[in-house]
Amino acid sequence: MTDMPALVARRKDFLTVLDFDYSDLERCLQLAAQVKADRSLGRHAPTADALDGRHLAMLFDKPSLRTRTTFQIAIRELGGRVVTLQPDVALGKREPVADVARNLERWVDGVVIRTFSQQLLKEFASKTKRLHVINALTDEEHPCQAIADFLTLQEHLGDLRGRTVAYVGDGNNVATSLAHAAAMLGVHLHIASPEAFQLPHAVVQQATAVARHGARLRLFHEAADAVAGAEAVYTDTWTSMGQEAQAEARRKIFTPFQVNDDLMALAKPGALFMHCLPAHRGEEVTAEVFESEASVVFDQAENRLHGQKALLLMLLAQASDVAT
Repeated sequence: MTDMPALVARRKDFLTVLDFDYSDLERCLQLAAQVKADRSLGRHAPTADALDGRHLAMLFDKPSLRTRTTFQIAIRELGGRVVTLQPDVALGKREPVADVARNLERWVDGVVIRTFSQQLLKEFASKTKRLHVINALTDEEHPCQAIADFLTLQEHLGDLRGRTVAYVGDGNNVATSLAHAAAMLGVHLHIASPEAFQLPHAVVQQATAVARHGARLRLFHEAADAVAGAEAVYTDTWTSMGQEAQAEARRKIFTPFQVNDDLMALAKPGALFMHCLPAHRGEEVTAEVFESEASVVFDQAENRLHGQKALLLMLLAQASDVAT
């Protein structure tokens, strides 16, 4: 068995990438790579009992394939127990959010929440002293996705400092967490969006404040300008959950931002294609690019499991819980 990176359980919650500092994020990626390498050991893995005796609740207000599945597997492979909650009994629908949080704190060690409002998530976490709260996606941020994204980039590109990633499309929750993490890790990020759908100014300020190693965040109106020379090209669906009524209008606005062969040709030779999924072939990306050798989308999906394992270990495990 290999030595595990040091575990430092000094964060209560992970609601945003910004709940970590750069050393936490780098440690999380290192730990994710290690648990991925150790997964073949099964019950003999150093972390197989790291969450033994701990219970984590899953509270999902939105549909999920990758997030729900990978968190459930991660908790179980770390020796923890999963409690699945129905959304109609929580998050303010039957009783105040604060009361739900304070109830759960008496029963479980952590809760993984996928919901609409980042503010609701913050309120939930603020009402407890011990309960670890993890953001499994809100309308504003998707920090668990960012961990998987940069683990994937690290696997394919090696050292991340000074690399350039282009994100093309809506300046949404995925783009926000990508910007936060890129800045901390010293990665240059180019984001191309239609005028009305750019990354919020507050997010630009946040990323600038935590930037290291000269990382630059640049916003563009033309996809070609953002992609030029990039080592990875990332996109996301043009219409996120809850925006279905805007789908037709968004298709018209975002058509110039489709990732296709012509756009990929402007990136650095050998550039990766990335997508957080689910993807809509023929809209934000062509089938040819999605299925090409450049595509690492299923590596990203796989790495959700390993990134979230690392996150759970950092929040809930103590060094004494991990076999060496």
